Amino acid sequence: MLMFRCGILWVAILAGAFVPAGELAPLPERVPEPKENPTTEAKVALGRQLFFDVRLSGRNDMSCATCHDPAKALADGLAKGKGFGGKTLSRNTPTLFNVAFQISLFWDGRAKTLEEQALGPIASPDEMHQEIEALPAELEAVPDYARQFRDVFGGPATAERVAQALAAYERTLVTRRSPLDRYLAGEKDALSAEAKRGRELFLGDAGCVRCHNGPLLSDGKFYRVGVDFRDKGLGGVTGKKEDLYKFRTPALRDVARTAPYMHDGSLATLDDVVRFYFREVPSVVPDGLALDIEPLQNVSLMEAPDIVAFLEALSGEAPKEEKPKAP
Repeated sequence: MLMFRCGILWVAILAGAFVPAGELAPLPERVPEPKENPTTEAKVALGRQLFFDVRLSGRNDMSCATCHDPAKALADGLAKGKGFGGKTLSRNTPTLFNVAFQISLFWDGRAKTLEEQALGPIASPDEMHQEIEALPAELEAVPDYARQFRDVFGGPATAERVAQALAAYERTLVTRRSPLDRYLAGEKDALSAEAKRGRELFLGDAGCVRCHNGPLLSDGKFYRVGVDFRDKGLGGVTGKKEDLYKFRTPALRDVARTAPYMHDGSLATLDDVVRFYFREVPSVVPDGLALDIEPLQNVSLMEAPDIVAFLEALSGEAPKEEKPKAP
């Protein structure tokens, strides 16, 4: 799908393996976890309750699940998320499926761990609008939470412990056994004829695999692809001109479930995404910068449905998440 001007040799995977660029791989069986926040059943249960609890928002009217809805593939199905007071946010809400394997979080990569990421939307005045300093006391006022924090962490609720519990829960949100995984495991009939043709294009003439590779079908790097030049992207984090309008390569696992697409939600369908890369990459870039891609002119639009069929084969068996009873 992409013709890149840059060469990428290796993709680091958190589980400790290295996958050469240009290859696809199943998700590691072992889900990575930091030494300072080991996953336990009790911690995951606490994190699940917090994830669905509106007490984590300033007005007690939003939870993490408001924007990461299990019924919508842990996204929200909107072009751009809705925040505090119904405000339309600036970016599309990414799914949390398989987020445990990400090497950076948010579209602009400003968080490196789930623990770091977890408190960002909670504290943001545009999103959940919660005063982080006040949150532990609010949770401690709930007897069941007070007990759980002591059972899990050996002490009272703190902002750091809230983040650790949420991160532990989010690491369980892994999808398995997609048609692609079964195909890679030797089940050659797991992909349809159309998806097999799409896979060959993905790996070959379309060149999608140059950045969409490895277990997540993402190299975790940042590129300027020309979808939008209003959002500074990575450049807004680093302050560097060369990073302007760059965004993290999205993981493609379960992508068929998470429309609309791109950081601004401007492409409604997978067909739109493929068409953009085939023919609609802009020719003019502001600030004297260049794109990291070129339109793919050597592949016919008649072949686009095959790539879409392959992308649809990346959806795995999702964990069944239901809202727990609030304490």
